[in-house]
Amino acid sequence: MYTFTDKNGYTVSMSFKQNALGRKPSHVLVLCRKNEAWLLTKHKNRGIECPGGKIEPGESIEAAARREVSEETGAAVSDLHYIGEYYVHDPVSPFLKAVFFAHVMDIEKKEDYLETNGPFLELEDLQTVRFRDHYSFLMKDDMILLALAEVKRRGFV
Repeated sequence: MYTFTDKNGYTVSMSFKQNALGRKPSHVLVLCRKNEAWLLTKHKNRGIECPGGKIEPGESIEAAARREVSEETGAAVSDLHYIGEYYVHDPVSPFLKAVFFAHVMDIEKKEDYLETNGPFLELEDLQTVRFRDHYSFLMKDDMILLALAEVKRRGFV
């Protein structure tokens, strides 16, 4: 179990075991690869970040992960791997997010990417570029660093 403080000043608990935090996830986040590039999305307000969002009622976490990648980037997930989960101890709106790694197949151009401006392919090392100004504050938290390390440890990249 890892604990850190996020960019908003909230305590975050992160585990790489499913159901380790004693709650059901309400959100998903997906680290995606398209060949040698990271597939990200351009959120209209926050900037570049990993695809993700809320799990809809009756939806599995895996189905939510696949749907969010498709909605925000137009990509189809070819394989999906559970990586971990993290809980943000926000005193007003706490939440648990499941984290996945996915390889994606084709990226289909869409008319509407909902709250995003569509896909963004990053060829550089995410550990470094995530601190650039056009990246979302979500990418600057230790959660991304820990998740990337776990993805590499498991040999997905």
